[in-house]
Amino acid sequence: MISQEVFMEIKVMSHRGISKRSIAKSLGIHRDTVTKHLADDHLPRTGKGKRGDSILVPYHQIINDYLEDDDYKAIWIFDRLRMIDYPGSYETLKNYVRDIKEQKTRLAYARFETEPGLQAQCDWGDFQIEEPNGKTSTIYAFVLLLGYSRAMYVEFVRRCTLEAFMDCHVHAFHYLQGTPLEILYDNMKNVVLERTPGKTVFNMEFSHLAHHYVFQPRVAPPYSPWVKGKVERPMDFIRERFWRGYSYTSVERTNEDILSWLNETANSRIHGTHRQPVQERWQQEINYLGKLPPKDYDTSIKVFRKVYKDCQLSYDGNRYQVPHRAVGKKVMLKIKHNLVRIYHDQDLLATYHQPEGKGQTIGDPRIYEDLKNDKEQIARKYGKRKGKATRGLTTGSLYVSHRPLSEYEKYSQGGVVWSN
Repeated sequence: MISQEVFMEIKVMSHRGISKRSIAKSLGIHRDTVTKHLADDHLPRTGKGKRGDSILVPYHQIINDYLEDDDYKAIWIFDRLRMIDYPGSYETLKNYVRDIKEQKTRLAYARFETEPGLQAQCDWGDFQIEEPNGKTSTIYAFVLLLGYSRAMYVEFVRRCTLEAFMDCHVHAFHYLQGTPLEILYDNMKNVVLERTPGKTVFNMEFSHLAHHYVFQPRVAPPYSPWVKGKVERPMDFIRERFWRGYSYTSVERTNEDILSWLNETANSRIHGTHRQPVQERWQQEINYLGKLPPKDYDTSIKVFRKVYKDCQLSYDGNRYQVPHRAVGKKVMLKIKHNLVRIYHDQDLLATYHQPEGKGQTIGDPRIYEDLKNDKEQIARKYGKRKGKATRGLTTGSLYVSHRPLSEYEKYSQGGVVWSN
């Protein structure tokens, strides 16, 4: 099984028009493997559980000695390791060699100019604000910058959550009018779960976003801020030209103001590196950006839960009620803007607002009313073969509180805290 990183390499290279033969040769895999994964629209799953040491561990010193001696290619090292009975694959070695070379990147690096549509760089910046009560707190600026034109998108958020991170990407792609082939990040947790020599494990939800918009996430070597210099410098530009002297009132107002500043100042200026108007280079680069998909990615946080015999499931310290037909099944929760939507396959079972605090039961009285009215069907399904806990659903012995119909009216829309 190939890694998620290699899977995205295949997708992105194919999207650029590179042939299957060339992709296979570049990645060191069989052409049939390329064909298989181009036909597959699902990301490969990462294995769970603790894994043993890499098969490369006994050969690390040899590989490092080769790379200290010269800038040998991975295939050259692979051929020599096979002579001393290296049992692993070329892909494993190639990933390790690539990471080692990234870590050895010189501080005095040569500036390079990115091809149009090839790369964007992404970063967070923290900005201090004064609350009405006089206390100081922090908001965060998401910045995505196109490497060729230096056109950028900026959005302020209250928290650097995965949900906000993905929403900012979607907004940036629409503002910039397309997607680059790759985006460079540092080792932020919203992108990378684990990074060791030869292995990068991306956040699964973020990987699905990248797959949807067909771009390859790239991770800069640790402690190497110069690699992301294109986006590091604009962060200082934002602080000096927009934030200094700015009167903050709310995140919403600030995002309106930063958008105007982007259109009128940042993306209209003559850039100090390529000496051309950013807007003109941006219009050229748009032709090389990937087209946006017909439908945006659903950036809701998604988790799975099993429905208990009392028609409830547990999430984030609270319990939520669902229709009795879902008892015993695994359902998916989509959480966004404090709204919890519960699905079984494509069927929306219930929608609730997340309450403040923990230990609460959130539900709709009609759920237990439906259960009560459907007890004959439940009896036929479960009968006497089920245990006592289940029989309570069929015999009516399961306690269900009764209230006047007038009281039910205020719960008719669901999503309120309901307890006995």
